[in-house]
Amino acid sequence: MTSEAKPKKRFHVKTTMILILFGLGIYTAFLGPTYLRPISPVVVLPPEETGLSVFGFPITNTIAATLLTDLVLILIALSAYRFYRQREDVPQGLLNAFEVIVQFLWNTVQNAAGKWAMRIMPIVATIFLLIFTANLIKLLPGFESIGRIKEIHHGTGYAPMPLLQIGDFTLWTIDKGKPVEVEDHNEESAAKGEPAKGDPAKGDGAPCHACEVVPFLRGTATDINFPFALAVTTVFLTQVFGVWALGPRYFEKFFQFRQLVSGGPFGAINFGVGLLEIILEFAKILSFSFRLFGNIFAGTLLLSIVGALTAVAVPAGLYLFELFFGVIQAYVFFLLATIFLSGATVAHGHDEHH
Repeated sequence: MTSEAKPKKRFHVKTTMILILFGLGIYTAFLGPTYLRPISPVVVLPPEETGLSVFGFPITNTIAATLLTDLVLILIALSAYRFYRQREDVPQGLLNAFEVIVQFLWNTVQNAAGKWAMRIMPIVATIFLLIFTANLIKLLPGFESIGRIKEIHHGTGYAPMPLLQIGDFTLWTIDKGKPVEVEDHNEESAAKGEPAKGDPAKGDGAPCHACEVVPFLRGTATDINFPFALAVTTVFLTQVFGVWALGPRYFEKFFQFRQLVSGGPFGAINFGVGLLEIILEFAKILSFSFRLFGNIFAGTLLLSIVGALTAVAVPAGLYLFELFFGVIQAYVFFLLATIFLSGATVAHGHDEHH
């Protein structure tokens, strides 16, 4: 007589960790201390100062994020250089993914630019990797949540709360369960010449009364200066490559005087179209800038607001969406830059050479 062996129950580590994280999320968002609860972010378009400066030049949170992105790219480049200098066959891990990305970019540029691919590739690949890495880094924990707290001048702030004290150093946070209206404390105190409630001058040591958090790091592309600088650089290099490839004839697509003189009515139309090409070059800058800025800023805002409202489960799905969207935006900018740069090297109209 035989008896079937009962299968042993397996301990699912991943499932247990997910359940624990769900439990912690529910506790901190709804049941735990109020200073742990998420709040809707303050919508601020311009970059904010972190309190640091270099030679008198203030370092904003978007500049700090850009420098962090540059550091990551430099470290990856040095690792790749060291690896290929040793002539090893197959890269592993991060370098393998880096090689796949670069190979994909090269195939795209080669198909679009032909013999100019070797000259265009370093520029557009750098643009893609910079935007791509910046969009990934901004998804790290701590972005737009860890920073310095300061007094707000209007609206609703939150009461400060000491989180950790080591000697004379105190780490402060804000208590989301204690909102403070600015109009309730500073106006009357200022009229009477008294320090505001919660002012350090009263001896409680709090850095502010109605506080908000100014993050040390903020998504690079959420600052309009970043996509605008990339757009201006790309459009400027488009003119450089056009002159490099075609010489002075490149400017004939903007000023078609031959067509105006000998082309008749259609020549006048072509001359007008050439003038519109000048406007189009400036329109490229606006298109480049606001496409990247608008999409990344809106995605960050959506992630912050929905994360504050739901706090559990939903933000994880939004993070995957942001990851996908960040890659797409970097590729769109890269592809348009490739098309514009390669298109500038091709002769137009009657002067085209085969």
